[in-house]
Amino acid sequence: MSDAELVRNARTGDAAAQDELVRRHIDAAYRVALSLTRDPDVAADVVQDAFVKAFGSLDGFRGDASLRTWIVAITANEARGFFRRSQRRKEASLDAATEVASVQPDPAERAVTESEAARARAELEKLPEKQRLSVTLRIEEGMSFREIGSVVGSSEGAARVNYFHGIRRLRELME
Repeated sequence: MSDAELVRNARTGDAAAQDELVRRHIDAAYRVALSLTRDPDVAADVVQDAFVKAFGSLDGFRGDASLRTWIVAITANEARGFFRRSQRRKEASLDAATEVASVQPDPAERAVTESEAARARAELEKLPEKQRLSVTLRIEEGMSFREIGSVVGSSEGAARVNYFHGIRRLRELME
């Protein structure tokens, strides 16, 4: 079933359609929330709030962007709102810096990969928010620059510039 069909069903209160929409889009929303909040627990709360807000506003979803882009944009706004409300300092989680998705058979090679991934994540955190989010959404989510612009609240061109400046700066920091 397509997202459009699920949205139609979810608008009528179909819990199964809502569950399927969450299942399809929760990973992307969580990665964005984690990128912005740098705290797994806060990210989980932000994602929950974002989905509650999304389902409450489902009648307002026009379909101009993909549903995933719309949910990710709501998640990013919720994460920013969390910081405005709490006025907390942003801090990187040490647990998040040690996580590596791929499994390497050779322990020495795995150690190097984990070390480089942790270093890249640490350097990514030094980028300005729009650059960090543009790089994260492009690399981890495979979003187009138009979708990234929609999420970060800028034009497609600005999203492209933020991404390329972010990648260039990340390379400089890694050297």
